[in-house]
This record gives sequence, C-alpha cells and structure tokens, in this order.
Amino acid sequence: MDRERRAWLERSEGQTIALASDYPRGYVVSLHRHTRAQLLYALTGVVMVTTHIGRWVVPAGDALWIPAGVEHAVEMLGAVNMRSVYVRPDAIEGLPETIRVMAVTDLMRSLIVEAATLPLDHEPMSRAGLVLALMTQEIPRLPVQPLGLAFPAEPRLALLCRGFLDNPSSQVRIDDWAKRLAMSRRAFTRTFRSQTGLSLSAWRQQACLFAALPRLAAGEPVTSVALDLGYDSVPAFTTMFKRMLGAPPSRYLGRGPAAAEPQPGS
Repeated sequence: MDRERRAWLERSEGQTIALASDYPRGYVVSLHRHTRAQLLYALTGVVMVTTHIGRWVVPAGDALWIPAGVEHAVEMLGAVNMRSVYVRPDAIEGLPETIRVMAVTDLMRSLIVEAATLPLDHEPMSRAGLVLALMTQEIPRLPVQPLGLAFPAEPRLALLCRGFLDNPSSQVRIDDWAKRLAMSRRAFTRTFRSQTGLSLSAWRQQACLFAALPRLAAGEPVTSVALDLGYDSVPAFTTMFKRMLGAPPSRYLGRGPAAAEPQPGS
C-alpha cells in the first residue's frame, strides 16, 4: 500500500498534497525517499523516523519536516493516526532545508486536519486550493522542537551512544565516557561536539526525552519514567522537560495533546 501511494504521489500534480494514514503499533515503513518534502504529523501515537544521520521522535501533536530526497524509515511506537503534507521543494521560498521536529500551532493543526479531507482535484483559487496554500505558507513559521538525536560517525562513540539509548540515565558523566574511550576530558568534549554538534550534557537530555516520550504516550506515570531515567525527583525531571519542550510531561501522557481532537476519516 505504501509503495503504491508513493508511486501515485510522484505522478500527482499540484504544489501541496495532504494525505491521511492510520497505522497499528509496531508498523514499519521501510527506507524510502520522495521528490517532495514531507511534513509528517501524528494526530495520535508516537512516531520514530530514522535516517543515516540520526533518529527523530515525533510525539502526538508535533510534526517532522523531511526535505525532498532524504532517505528515511518510519516506525510506529503506538497506534498512529498520521497526516502527511507533501510539498514540492520550489513551492514557496523559505521552506526548511534540513530535517527537524516542529511544534504544530493551533492554526496549522486545523489546516492539516482539514487539508486531508479535501478533494485532490481542485482549482488554485477554490477553497481547497486556498487552504493548501495557507498551510504551505505556515510551514516556515513553525517552531523547532529539540527532538532530533544526531549520532556520531566515529564507531566507538556511536557504540556508547547506542548503549545509552538502550539504558538512558541522567547520571552519565563526561569523565566516565572519556575514560572508556581512553581520551582526556578535553579531547572527548571536542570530539563529541564535532561529531554531534552538541555537548554530552545537551545530547544526554535530548536522548532522555527521546526515551521518555514513547513511555509517556503509552500512559506510564511521570514518576516511574523520571526515576527510571536516573532523576532524583519528579520536579527535577519536569524542570528539564519543560525547559526542553516548553510543556510539562503531563501534556504527553496517554495519547498526547491531540487526543481530544475529532478524528477525520482516512
């Protein structure tokens, strides 16, 4: 089904196309790419997108921008109601050039939900055409969320990072990792930043969010998630979470912030 839809998408006219998809927990869309950019929006559920440069978590209510030509795979970490907006790279000026998680505003959320119900054949100045045009104009205005998780290319460092994802903890220290790689603290810090673009502390916090969001979306209590990640208290975890995402962990409990929205047909 996914291959057939991608083939149809490549043949389709129009600058912007919005489509609805519903997937069961654990469903995987294998590596593929589009000639259009994609704004992948999860109405419900949590999505993980993998590329050769890293992995991105997309919780319910947020969206991932995937530029045209970027090869990616998609895994559903829960039952997912997905809405995808496919945009030609030259549709407007100012479209993002790199992959990123974006917060979806109330206006954009309404436009995406409505766009997925519109007829595919329409005139540019019809209601459908105007909705799609406004939605396209809003994409460059969406705030970026710190949910991208870059992986280093250096094999030993990548192995440490992958091990951290399997067993994340807020207690990881620079000196511990530097010692495991037989590097000085200064050399490790310089290498890690050059490989990921982040300090270990910032990467660790993002990785903890990466681990926490699927568990919160599945309905696990904030207390158990915070303690499992090595935080001394729930307030310490909540403070980090709010600083990184601008909202408390409770916002992502259960099906996430989009749970109360009406679900349009696919």
